[in-house]
Amino acid sequence: MSGEDKKLRIWVDGCFDMMHWGHANAIRQAKKEGHYLVVGVHSDAEILANKGPTVMKEEERYEAVRACKWVDEVVPDAPYVTSLDYMDEYKCDVCIHGDDLVTTPDGKDTYQAIKDAGRFKAVPRTEGVSTTALVRRMLQATQSETSSSDSTSSVVSPYTGVSTFLPSSRRIAQFAEGSHDPKPTDKIVYIDGAFDVFHPGHIALLKKAKELGSYLIVGVFNDDIVSQHKGGNGVWPIMNMYERALGALSCRYVDEVLLNAPWQLSEEIIRNHKISVVVAGNGEDEYAKLTPADWEAHYAAAKKMNVFHTVDSGSKLTTTQVVHRIVANRQQYEERNRKKEAKELSEMNATKAN
Repeated sequence: MSGEDKKLRIWVDGCFDMMHWGHANAIRQAKKEGHYLVVGVHSDAEILANKGPTVMKEEERYEAVRACKWVDEVVPDAPYVTSLDYMDEYKCDVCIHGDDLVTTPDGKDTYQAIKDAGRFKAVPRTEGVSTTALVRRMLQATQSETSSSDSTSSVVSPYTGVSTFLPSSRRIAQFAEGSHDPKPTDKIVYIDGAFDVFHPGHIALLKKAKELGSYLIVGVFNDDIVSQHKGGNGVWPIMNMYERALGALSCRYVDEVLLNAPWQLSEEIIRNHKISVVVAGNGEDEYAKLTPADWEAHYAAAKKMNVFHTVDSGSKLTTTQVVHRIVANRQQYEERNRKKEAKELSEMNATKAN
């Protein structure tokens, strides 16, 4: 990035439904193009009129974007069709979006006016994840929980079809960019969990945890631990450990992530990482298959060392509730997915034909 580019104010907009690491990666790429990043988030009404129902409510989506560490400013209720006037209102020079085509219901490019003005730049879309793909994962994983017609569509878009994310050190390093070792004066806080389908409930908890110190380490359990403690029925986790770690790394309250965190936190780990506070939330997840003895074993060392602390995040949202929102409206989301995939394939074929 040149010195001139560093002065640019960047505009990004989108739905950011179930804000995931693909969204975060697009935002990360956009921030590298300038010095100040403004993110417009569409309202529920705008998205319903142009795409279909959202899983997360608009205030939840606004909060999720605000918590992303590369975002400088959030604009609620941004228009679905991006206009030059709106960009100018927020003094943005360039609009950044993924290299996939976004259209209105009548097939018009939502960024055409910006492209015509020479103020649009595309960045590579993140492969392996999308909101539609996550919805599909949840629908397929919970197929037995509700009677429904076959949820598998005969058309699969490369943008939204289910795919397996293969972790790379490069991607993890990109998300860890800006991380630093704790200073000698830092008060180090540790919290662990699944952090599956990273959502505003997680964000609220991490924010509260960070307030207890100045450096926050987040331990992310591996897939086997999450599956075991949520019933071992093959549904959980929705996202694998590396995807869940990327979600945590994108959060502005997180300083470091510990992959494959142990269930039984030992005195040795607490001492080696110079942890002053071990935090647990006081919320409950109705799917968790844990006894009081399980929890006691988990935090035994922290309690013995007198560093254990519980916090109330103020949020009642859990990953289970997010999944329940989708399962409760299964047919609606299946139809939304089918339409979106068919539309994307049609647009891709039209582009190839031209």
